Amino acid sequence: MTAIPETSLGDTLTDAEIVRRVLAGETSLFELIMRRYNQRVYRSVRAIVRDESDAEDVMQQAYVNAFAHLGQFAERAAFSTWLTRIAINEALARIRPRALQLVDDDALPELESPSPNPEEAAMTSEIKEVVESEISALPESYRSVFMLREVEGLSTLETAECLGVSEDVVKTRLHRARAMLREKIYRRTSFGSVFTFGQSRCDRIVVNVMARIVGRN
Repeated sequence: MTAIPETSLGDTLTDAEIVRRVLAGETSLFELIMRRYNQRVYRSVRAIVRDESDAEDVMQQAYVNAFAHLGQFAERAAFSTWLTRIAINEALARIRPRALQLVDDDALPELESPSPNPEEAAMTSEIKEVVESEISALPESYRSVFMLREVEGLSTLETAECLGVSEDVVKTRLHRARAMLREKIYRRTSFGSVFTFGQSRCDRIVVNVMARIVGRN
């Protein structure tokens, strides 16, 4: 599939304009949405499911869900928030079949960090590997807030809207998450550089989702 040049349309069209044109029949423009938000969606999902292959499966299904319900986007909130909530709910549905919303659960068990995949093993910075391991070890409720606020760089309000909690809850969980991480990691590392979603993986998600979307029409 030939990618839509980001500079020709992606830099000029707003999310709302893309949505309106996709709903009008320009299905191929949905690729712009995916390329624009693959990084955020990946980080949001990866904070919950932990496993890389599961994360990609969830991402694909989240995009398919978003496309199927695109007509329900009412522009009352930012499209990025609407899409992120769909992705988070899909991730939660994968690990909690009976609960599709985050709960304030301080008793979540500590799980061992997964073995690094080839992409992680190839990282040149040992600090990045340690950071990802420590973040993955956080309890889910704190990990999700930390990933959206510190790694993805969302505001407190945006994070609250994405997770369906109050801003006070976001602030509290972020404070506790920071306290759980070792001080040297928090001080020495730029969190924006971890859990990146490389171009080849981005392309794979786009191709798979577009194939499923076209197949539905």
